[in-house]
Amino acid sequence: MSLAEIKGKYDAIFSLGDLCLAALQLRKNNLRPFAGPLDWMSSPSLSDVNRLLRNRFTGFMDLPNLKPTGYSTGVDTKEQFLVVHDTAYNIVSSHDFKADQNSFEKLSTYPDVRKKLDRRIKRFLEMANKGKRILFIRTEGSLSEVSELESVLSQLVKNDFNILVVNHTNVNELIEKEWPIERVHVVELPNKEKWQENDHYWREIFDGISNK
Repeated sequence: MSLAEIKGKYDAIFSLGDLCLAALQLRKNNLRPFAGPLDWMSSPSLSDVNRLLRNRFTGFMDLPNLKPTGYSTGVDTKEQFLVVHDTAYNIVSSHDFKADQNSFEKLSTYPDVRKKLDRRIKRFLEMANKGKRILFIRTEGSLSEVSELESVLSQLVKNDFNILVVNHTNVNELIEKEWPIERVHVVELPNKEKWQENDHYWREIFDGISNK
């Protein structure tokens, strides 16, 4: 599937990890009118994300499975947050639990975080059920993992969808790849400094893509 084939309007565009990068680029390009469940999470294993989607987020970020492991700063600020690991799905929250309101012994703001996540999960599942066209973006994924993702989403999403996979490798420019998976488009971007130096490539990718 060529990059041109994913152009057009979408009812929703969701990041599926692996870091905050896809969500940040969606925001930079005015393609993020609402948040998704994995926007500010770290989800290094696409296989675990596939399992999460297959389970319709059942048990995701449940309090008994949460383990604080360190500290991080905010997405846009230097405010400190706890790094909290969901041991059931191997997904990490780094920007939800403010360090001055929570501790390693007690996640005092969990009820508020839970409500926020539930809203995002509900919206995600509603869009999967009702949206006419949805784009999912994943940074970092292998052929076998992405093939599994396409299969899982085929069971979850009722209507049309596309998957954009952005892998960062030892290349010097945007490279389009041909993978034998339906509804999947894959590009490779330089891995030298992926947080800002590839902004122009993301603009190229998103050119012609918009929200309905």
